[in-house]
Amino acid sequence: MAFVSQLNQFPCKTLSLTPPQPRLTSKPSILAPNSISLATHKLKLFNRESPWAARPATRIRALDDDSVPENSEESSDVAAGAVAVTEKPDEPEEISKLKKALVDSFYGTDRGLSATSETRAEIVELITQLEAQNPTPAPTEALPLLNGKWILAYTSFAGLFPILSRGTLPLVKVDEISQTIDSENFTVENSVRFSGPLATTSFSTNATFDVRSPKRVQLKFEEGVIGTPQLTDSLVIPEDVEFLGQKIDLAPFKGLLTSVQDTASSVAKSISSQPPFKFSISSSNAESWLLTTYLDQELRISRGDNGSVFVLIKEGSSLLTP
Repeated sequence: MAFVSQLNQFPCKTLSLTPPQPRLTSKPSILAPNSISLATHKLKLFNRESPWAARPATRIRALDDDSVPENSEESSDVAAGAVAVTEKPDEPEEISKLKKALVDSFYGTDRGLSATSETRAEIVELITQLEAQNPTPAPTEALPLLNGKWILAYTSFAGLFPILSRGTLPLVKVDEISQTIDSENFTVENSVRFSGPLATTSFSTNATFDVRSPKRVQLKFEEGVIGTPQLTDSLVIPEDVEFLGQKIDLAPFKGLLTSVQDTASSVAKSISSQPPFKFSISSSNAESWLLTTYLDQELRISRGDNGSVFVLIKEGSSLLTP
């Protein structure tokens, strides 16, 4: 307890805040600023007329109930045991409005495939504004937030456009593109789910990831998986389909399609009983990196190594509701 003994033996004089004041003759302090709280005198807060209290952007509060010396030259550094707390602006409402505007701008873009240059510019502007107010500056240090299934809402990655365009084919639809992160096992699964008249199927890639910086992870893809088709309850034949900008009336074909429904269902059931087909991914295309530039409980914005952007929404979020 030699440190406390030094404190009790430390000579000091009373500091008067009312000008003019005599020049202090006490010796310079040899104590760290935080050691002031160990003294036994009561804390004296400055009044409103004090020039040190005239800070409109901050408020002063006591750190604790411990007292401090009445005269100490360290008081100018630590405000005599008080701390200046900057009032935070009301950001959540602004962020909420930006997120809603961003999601609304995705309408009619088919996850970015059909976005016009004007819409893309608007989306980029909204993304930039959100990134500037990112509530999670170090996403890789908040892995529980990254954990879970994320639904792709928009991308500028041209490599996904051929997959998205499959949804423009007759009777074929891209139901969902998602990314599932397991932060405990450091794995990532990217998945695309397709649906047709008789069944749904999926294609996915599995990868592991390593944290390389507060925002960046390195991905290493290990295998691809073609899911087993899942048979739908019944064959639903639409009245018409659109192909290459033309509407095709399916009414004349309904009889023919209905007659082969039982045969097709039997084939689909046979396929559904088979396990998923897995294959390894070559090392030349096995690595990539991902930079997360915005992250909260329901929205994530990431950028890939080719400059593309991905906007994903957490499964179950109200942002997924039209």
